[in-house]
Amino acid sequence: MSLLIRIGVNSVALWAAASLIDGIDLSDDLLSVVFVAAIFGLVNAFLKPIAMLLSLPLLILTLGLFTVVVNAVMLVITDSLSGGLSVDGFGPAVLGALVISFVSWALSSFLPGDDNKKKHQQQRMNQQRR
Repeated sequence: MSLLIRIGVNSVALWAAASLIDGIDLSDDLLSVVFVAAIFGLVNAFLKPIAMLLSLPLLILTLGLFTVVVNAVMLVITDSLSGGLSVDGFGPAVLGALVISFVSWALSSFLPGDDNKKKHQQQRMNQQRR
């Protein structure tokens, strides 16, 4: 279930970036948007850790700000792998990465995560003991 939620969050974040940033176009077809979001999730899951490791000196030097560039590269890679997303240059990719990061963070903050699950499980166990 969390995979579907993650794809949904990515879909909304990609849609927001395409709506707000000139130079980023996303297909109007819902199935295509979900497909692009799934590819974006796979790119972030498999390629982003490698990119972060390889750019570690720059990440340290810029105090983590180079992460925005890495996220923009992940967006450009998603563009090249999918047919439903079009990014016209690196400038829109950087702005899109910022929008996607913010929207994903905002939406994820409302969703229960692993910390909340553990907290709720502990509360249930404490209630059962009483």
